[in-house]
Amino acid sequence: MNRNMVKGMIVFAAIAEKGSMSAAATQLNLSSSAVSQQVAKLEMDMGISLFHRNTRHLTLTEAGTLFYENCIKIIKIVESAEHQLHALKGTPSGELKIAAPVGFGSGLLSQPLAHLLAAHPQISLNLQLQDGPIDIVNEGIDLAICIGPLSDSNLIARPLADWRMLLCVAPTYIPQHQHLQHPHELQGFNRISHSYAKPEFLTHSQTQERIELPAQRINVNNMQTLIQLTLDGLGFAVLPEPEVHQYLASGQLVTLLPDWSLRTYSVYSVTSARDKQPAKVKEAITALSQYFSQMDFSPTPALLTKPSACEHPPRLAIPA
Repeated sequence: MNRNMVKGMIVFAAIAEKGSMSAAATQLNLSSSAVSQQVAKLEMDMGISLFHRNTRHLTLTEAGTLFYENCIKIIKIVESAEHQLHALKGTPSGELKIAAPVGFGSGLLSQPLAHLLAAHPQISLNLQLQDGPIDIVNEGIDLAICIGPLSDSNLIARPLADWRMLLCVAPTYIPQHQHLQHPHELQGFNRISHSYAKPEFLTHSQTQERIELPAQRINVNNMQTLIQLTLDGLGFAVLPEPEVHQYLASGQLVTLLPDWSLRTYSVYSVTSARDKQPAKVKEAITALSQYFSQMDFSPTPALLTKPSACEHPPRLAIPA
């Protein structure tokens, strides 16, 4: 049912209730000719007369009475829907469906989402964590958190933060970690990598020499498992700073090759449209942006080597 049909029903119902086109036109702030045209179009589309006409009044035909009863029902449904949509646009409410990489479930989202839920009690949360591909449009995702540039230009990405990836290892796995000077010295050690990671390159801070890391020996499709395997001393890995900062602070992990760095990566909030976002989505983006921009990963005494920055981690895949 299109908007013109609903408009015609509203005009028809007003005529039926007022008993004349002129009275209906006054009520609706329309011209008498516009009202007459609406009725004529309805009767032509339906192929049946809706009114008995005389010089003073209009009365409903049998078809008109049946149509009026259904018009009232439809108008009420439309008005109710408009009211709910207006409330949804203005007041953060309803289910908020967020998708994010698995690693974000280790505490990165707890504080901003706690703030969001406390500030807006009418919002309920549906959080979906996965490192693999996700179609935010077909799966009805309100807001996705993703890493790296988008391949789908129809999706809208808003920057949340720029973070580093760190080359990490358990100190017991490479006891001489403090003495390593060049990426080539990593040959012979196990590299653990994420299945969705792109090739990783280290760049020397002074000479700008660029070296690709050795090929991975262990491949895993889950960031939390990747971190745990590194903690357990199965190899070295490129890991997201926000997710391993606590382990670096405690000395469970250390960073390698302080004179070499990797590129930073960007975190984005992704939605399917730029404008007319529900209030719940706008508030979620604000909460995430404020929290992520204030995160502090300053080195601590337990951080024995200089942290490095890095190329893209496994990204939340966006449909092409």
